[in-house]
Amino acid sequence: MADKTIRVLLVDDHQVVRRGLRTFLEVQDDIEVVGEASDGAEGVARAEELRPDVVLMDIKMPGTDGIEALRTLRDLQNPAKVLIVTSFTEQRTVVPALRAGASGYVYKDVDPEALAGAIRSVHAGHVLLQPEVAGALLAQDNPGGGQGRGTTLTEREREVLTLIADGRSNREIARALVLSEKTVKTHVSNILMKLDLADRTQAALWAVRHGITG
Repeated sequence: MADKTIRVLLVDDHQVVRRGLRTFLEVQDDIEVVGEASDGAEGVARAEELRPDVVLMDIKMPGTDGIEALRTLRDLQNPAKVLIVTSFTEQRTVVPALRAGASGYVYKDVDPEALAGAIRSVHAGHVLLQPEVAGALLAQDNPGGGQGRGTTLTEREREVLTLIADGRSNREIARALVLSEKTVKTHVSNILMKLDLADRTQAALWAVRHGITG
């Protein structure tokens, strides 16, 4: 169905990469490539114009790079989920990208089916964190920071936070806890406010760091 189609924007400075991604993604029944951009600044402009569901974003690009573009999209409150496409040698740059608001990342040599799965996953509200990157994020955090904040969470908020750390979307959390999706959104907002966190990625990392996991 048309209303189930995931609209994707490709942002990469290599035309051959964009062409390859487009060729594969266009054969997916539930994914539509709605546009392309060759650098971060153009990516931001296109994301504002096209309002895609998911942005596939390279990190290293001339001019405005992927991390700066991510920060701009967050400042603009653009609702698109951003999936970073990077090479293994750029792994260290993934951490600041996630801190800037990315929903996850895939390597450039990712299996095509895995890429489609990653797009569907971040669109559904999941956070894609591989163990080595989650570890790097945790290591950079102040290990003692914010421990006391967890005591202000209600039992229900802790249950929601546990499911966030498990990568569940609001819809999945609502189903698991037999709540409305609107109620779950309220709990998530309260969790972020009480823990002084910016987004679900930070909430998931906070939960892991403080042992609030399933």
